[in-house]
Amino acid sequence: MIDLNAIRKAFPVTESWVYMNHAAVAPISRSVQRAMQEQLRDVASNGIVNSDRWNTIYARTRKAAARLIGARASEIAFVKNTTEGILTVANGLRWRAGDNVVISERGFPANVYPWWNLKSKRVETRMVSEVDGRIPIEMLFDAVDGRTRIVSISSVEFASGYRHNLHAIGEFCQANGILFFVDAIQSLGALRLDVKECEIDFLSADAHKWLLGPEGAGIFYCSKKAMKRIQLTQLGWASVINPGDYLDYDPTPLPDAQRFESGTLNTVGIYGLKACLDLIHKVGIDVIESRVLMLTDRLADGLKEKGYVVVSSRREGEKSGIVSFGRSDMDADMIFQILQERNIVSAARAGYCRLSPHFYNTEAEVTVVLEALP
Repeated sequence: MIDLNAIRKAFPVTESWVYMNHAAVAPISRSVQRAMQEQLRDVASNGIVNSDRWNTIYARTRKAAARLIGARASEIAFVKNTTEGILTVANGLRWRAGDNVVISERGFPANVYPWWNLKSKRVETRMVSEVDGRIPIEMLFDAVDGRTRIVSISSVEFASGYRHNLHAIGEFCQANGILFFVDAIQSLGALRLDVKECEIDFLSADAHKWLLGPEGAGIFYCSKKAMKRIQLTQLGWASVINPGDYLDYDPTPLPDAQRFESGTLNTVGIYGLKACLDLIHKVGIDVIESRVLMLTDRLADGLKEKGYVVVSSRREGEKSGIVSFGRSDMDADMIFQILQERNIVSAARAGYCRLSPHFYNTEAEVTVVLEALP
């Protein structure tokens, strides 16, 4: 059991808001704030003197991130956002004219534009349609053919909240010699995910949503097996085997995922990233997932009872931390405004209102949300 009262005290946002917008930008905890302030104070007072300490934090953060997704620390690189990880793969694969990539039709633009941009290389982007808030897995598989090089899917769709069966997709890709990329920003920190179990080749996620961390700091996972398939399109001074020997110019890339870190890292962001990962591990991802799904079940049931249409799938294995809903006589902006006036933070997305509670939200707050809606 978790001490929910103690955890809520660690989140100042709970003093002013019923915050249910973690699918957009999450509030940070006091521990994340302290960790980042500590690093800023250090630089203000000492400059580079304690840089060995920064390197220790980098290493510990890689281990914490790897532990969360079932990877090795050597397979983790730091990125500034989810998009950077997707671009690394989209631009690093050795494409041939006529190749294709399969994505979802209503995915977040971060997982659309990098693939569309390959049109100049005569690479086709195939977009699988959404049907009643779901992307049927058979339709995803039907889009694949002998020239499909990669399937790139969000673990959870940002608009509908549909949770993909990553294990089944990974198994399919593995059997057909296709690379598998997962944009995990809408699940990492809320739902369990194991890259080895799901046979994921690449994963990217920023910290500022379900990980409850800062913006501008994220992780990119590249499996050891898939690393040889990616060309370095940005070879920087930090990508090579001897980055500290500034005048010994040897362009040999590092043997692990750190080769994708081309230069100086966002140290203050990584301090915050470590702190939010530590919190996730302390509570436990299984506990967090259980609470998140319980809260969204309550929201979905209550919304349906009040006459709202819930777009988000509530089938086992398909539900997530996102509940998107609407009503024919009210637009999403109107619902958003009604909630905002009652200090409830939601979002308007794709014609629907979207609620996305995290584990520190309470059943009582769900009731407050439902009572606020006409």
